[in-house]
Amino acid sequence: MNNLLENLNEAQKKAVLHKNGPLIVLAGAGAGKTRAISHRVAYLASQGVAPDKILAITFTNKAAEEMKERIHNLLSLTGHHSSKPFVSTFHALGVFILRNSGKSVGVPKNFSIFDKEDSLSVIKSVMKDLEIDPKQFQPIKMQSMISRHKGDLMTSEDFSIFAGNEFFLSAVSKIWNKYEENLIKQKALDFDDLILKTALLFKKDKAVADYYNNLWQYILIDEYQDTNKAQYELSKFLAKKHRNICIIGDLDQAIYGWRGADLRNIINFERDFPEHVAIVFEENYRSTQNILEAAARVIEKNKIRKPKNLFTKKEKGAEISLFEAMNEQEEAEFVVHKIKEITGKGANPSDIAVLFRANFQSRILEEFCLKRKVPYQMLGTQFYQRKEIKDIFAYIKAAMNTNDLMSVKRIINVPPRGIGKVTILNYFAGKKLPEETQKKITRFLNILVLINEKIKKEKASTAVRFAIEESGLRDFFQNGSDDDKERMENLKELVTIATRYDGLKPCEGIEKMLTDAALMSEQDSIDRKKNSVRLMTAHSAKGLEFKTVFIVGLEEGLFPHSGWGGNFEEKNEEERRLFYVALTRAQEKLFLSFSVSRMIYGSKQLNLASRFLSDIPEHLVKLEEFCPGAEDVIEYD
Repeated sequence: MNNLLENLNEAQKKAVLHKNGPLIVLAGAGAGKTRAISHRVAYLASQGVAPDKILAITFTNKAAEEMKERIHNLLSLTGHHSSKPFVSTFHALGVFILRNSGKSVGVPKNFSIFDKEDSLSVIKSVMKDLEIDPKQFQPIKMQSMISRHKGDLMTSEDFSIFAGNEFFLSAVSKIWNKYEENLIKQKALDFDDLILKTALLFKKDKAVADYYNNLWQYILIDEYQDTNKAQYELSKFLAKKHRNICIIGDLDQAIYGWRGADLRNIINFERDFPEHVAIVFEENYRSTQNILEAAARVIEKNKIRKPKNLFTKKEKGAEISLFEAMNEQEEAEFVVHKIKEITGKGANPSDIAVLFRANFQSRILEEFCLKRKVPYQMLGTQFYQRKEIKDIFAYIKAAMNTNDLMSVKRIINVPPRGIGKVTILNYFAGKKLPEETQKKITRFLNILVLINEKIKKEKASTAVRFAIEESGLRDFFQNGSDDDKERMENLKELVTIATRYDGLKPCEGIEKMLTDAALMSEQDSIDRKKNSVRLMTAHSAKGLEFKTVFIVGLEEGLFPHSGWGGNFEEKNEEERRLFYVALTRAQEKLFLSFSVSRMIYGSKQLNLASRFLSDIPEHLVKLEEFCPGAEDVIEYD
């Protein structure tokens, strides 16, 4: 057991050694919470708790995989090899429970998971059927409203009552009701259903709730400040019997209020588990003293927080560089120039990140990276979102669930097999078709039958390879253009990825692969083998760390962002927390920049520097001057 406590500070040891009862760990940025969680799981195992009685939940696949690896290595030290803890994201947990036990809330075992794009397509189709004007009721806003209310544990029936006869809300209710009808017809769930229906299942079916209460006796939940109401209630259900629940969170890093996360859940936890023990992690292992002090001065301005005194034993480190650009071109050129300078001294490009508040800011940065031949990777371009990958997944999903009309529509004429759009509409409307057309559709349906048979009998990679060949996509791409050949290379890579699931039984491997792909986050799109600079939004950077970080576009109206409705003070505090998260991604060197003017929506806009910059003490900052085209950056204090 002593090995499990090595290299842990006193606060981490307390968290690891706490065995029974509810525990709150308030962990500051870079305070080693993943290490503590992993060691806590191993400690529980060393105390006689069977590993498979432990459930650990986090928010991204990347974090879950890292945690699994750490826990596996530590369990090896304790000699526990017979069973493993269940380490998962909230959504993957929902998939697991609903596939095994969702019958009593009308969820079939072989349901399809609709991603955001699929969900939006259904909403657009529904609005067209209802003859609702998409200009008056924007589909993406309808999707967001439905998502937020599902996150608040509201069903379409609940919303209908809430909406009453109010014009706007009753229109949303009609869309939602028709949307749900479509999902049920297609045996599909959207992302929010994975949590909502699991929580409703526990509420409705006592036998199921009791089963999972007994299945997991110890529960650990990371990033608790990012939970919404549905996730909070699901957590309570899971911990109801044993009450051995450990939550780890940081109010200062609550940055997802815009998508339904409620930072008050940590406070609610204190109310619902009054016997809890609270431990604060204040030692930062990531950043230099200068970076940490700057972050502390920024976040202390927020009122909604639990004070912490973060400290580090690291050296003071370099001053924080601040650059005032005339426009976004000069800002981008400065950033790329500094990156070239840093990598020219031997730094790895993958140790550098450029963070921005809004996606549109990436364009000018990418342009200058290409111009100066700086290797970069833009987060958000996900492998699984490529058309050819989604097409093959649609073949597999349609083969496993013939009710999944979204998938069938996507691929019925991919590759082209002479089935036009009118024919497809008539087919789905149940109209009689010409004999030759019906033969084409029958041949297509036979392909799905063959793929389904292969999925049931063969390992995952064999089934994926068969789907690529049987669908006709392999021949279509290999005989096509250079772009088509590149698409074929991506499909070959998909087969390679599928081999990771070959150890599971037929069907289970494919189901797990589809689930993992559907629940991928932006962070999961990082190609860690690629030695390139990372470009990403500040939101996407949460949980990551880099030796050198650039935060660009620090202007009023952009960062903090002005495009938010609702309570101004709450939104401003969330923006401040987002800036705090961005600052604390940096380990050694931090560059901040803003632009006096910027083109936004085709118009030049004059800007004030972000109010957040004035919160950073002057003695921590070094101003930089840059002459475009010059070999060196001229600096002055």
